[in-house]
Amino acid sequence: MDIKNYLENYQKNILQTFINAINNKRISHAYLLSGENGMPLKESAIFFAKSLLCEHPNPLACSSCETCRKIDDGSYYDLLVLDGEDSKIKKGDIDKIESQFDKTALNNKGIMVYIINLVENMMPAAVNSLLKFLEEPGENVFAFLTTENESKVLPTILSRTQILHFKIVKKELIINDAINEGVNLEDALILSNFYSNPSQIKLISESNDYILIKKTISELLEALDEGMQEAMYFTSKNIDPVFKSNKQVKLFLKMLSTIFKDMLSYKLKQPILVKSFENIYTNLVSKLPNIDKNVMLIMSMMTKLDYNVNTSLLFDHLIYSICEEC
Repeated sequence: MDIKNYLENYQKNILQTFINAINNKRISHAYLLSGENGMPLKESAIFFAKSLLCEHPNPLACSSCETCRKIDDGSYYDLLVLDGEDSKIKKGDIDKIESQFDKTALNNKGIMVYIINLVENMMPAAVNSLLKFLEEPGENVFAFLTTENESKVLPTILSRTQILHFKIVKKELIINDAINEGVNLEDALILSNFYSNPSQIKLISESNDYILIKKTISELLEALDEGMQEAMYFTSKNIDPVFKSNKQVKLFLKMLSTIFKDMLSYKLKQPILVKSFENIYTNLVSKLPNIDKNVMLIMSMMTKLDYNVNTSLLFDHLIYSICEEC
């Protein structure tokens, strides 16, 4: 993903703010990148960190030196990344940062950087440890935090960071730019609901996970058309054992909610996004009388992922609940 291109095209003010800070040697010890779900906040944070650590910045990261290459493949010692999208961030994770950053940086600049993606997904003890670390940052230690829900971030964290607000980009622009990058219309329409970076949409649309999830949802709808027994059997054989990681499950549920919203549009005789699913929509709308409730059910399942639920039980409960409406 060309994150620099994204920032130049869609987040010029944020990029210029950071460039000015570099040029004026006024880098904040902690930044909070705040934006909506689907924005490349983590990728932007890594790019900004890379710009501080790069061997040949101009003033941003060159993305070709040894340091930049190591950061890209996740093997750079002086950069630590904690990802709240994968699981809840615990106190031990913050302690690991403090422990490592007590040591001397290995790079010639003496700079150490840590990134915490989705700080709203931190356990209370981890938040307390982070606050202490933010209050007394070591010299040449910099932090990039991200959030998709600023209202869930403690005021004490907000007050100790410079907040960079990512602006909302019109979906129509994202879709058109994604199509110009080679994404087909249907995939651009689907993925623009979750991502606001055309390059990221292209990358996801070509990924094995996306291709498999789209195929699986199509087959699941056909199984739902056959009834509860077939749908539950399909889930146990083709969903429970396949989609295990949080990222896979989240993408599956996001896409499933989009398809059910699309089915609701079809039922209400409104334009639909996924033309290739139109025939199965025709069969299902009469068998699923409460599609709007199904959408809410799927979305509620997504919130449960933050609590490390058993995904097999989650899928089984979801499909059973949908089938009960049949």
